[in-house]
Amino acid sequence: MPSFDVVSKLDHHEVDNAVQQAKKEVSTRFDFRDTGTEIDRTDEGIVIRGDSEGRVEAARKVLEEKLVRRKVSLKSIDPQEVQPAGGRAYRQLLKLKEGIDSEKAKEIVKMLKGTKLKVQAAIQGDLVRVTGKKRDELQEAIGVLRGQEVGLPLQFTNFRE
Repeated sequence: MPSFDVVSKLDHHEVDNAVQQAKKEVSTRFDFRDTGTEIDRTDEGIVIRGDSEGRVEAARKVLEEKLVRRKVSLKSIDPQEVQPAGGRAYRQLLKLKEGIDSEKAKEIVKMLKGTKLKVQAAIQGDLVRVTGKKRDELQEAIGVLRGQEVGLPLQFTNFRE
């Protein structure tokens, strides 16, 4: 029986490359000179530090530009509030979202059931497996999911006959 998996994965190598490019641009741009603006990748996500909220926002825009250029969806980034970090410093944490949580998975299953296609969707951890009798129906299901706004970057993997 043909099937495919709906996943939300992040290419960490591309994220690292985008962070490195953004670091380089921030260190060489005139408007960031002597402001102490930094972009770092940590276990929590990406941390941006600067001497004002405006600088942190501008550095985030530079980072987002680099991520888009490297084809990393901005839907996979969850920016937290800009917080004072002592003295004249401010910091912002950008959390990286990966995987489909149970709420979104239920939403995807409900979406597929509402289409009247003859496919079955099952939640398996952080992915949704969609099975059907015909390949055409599975391709229609992929088209339906691409057309809907889920709030996550979705990829379709493991397509099997």
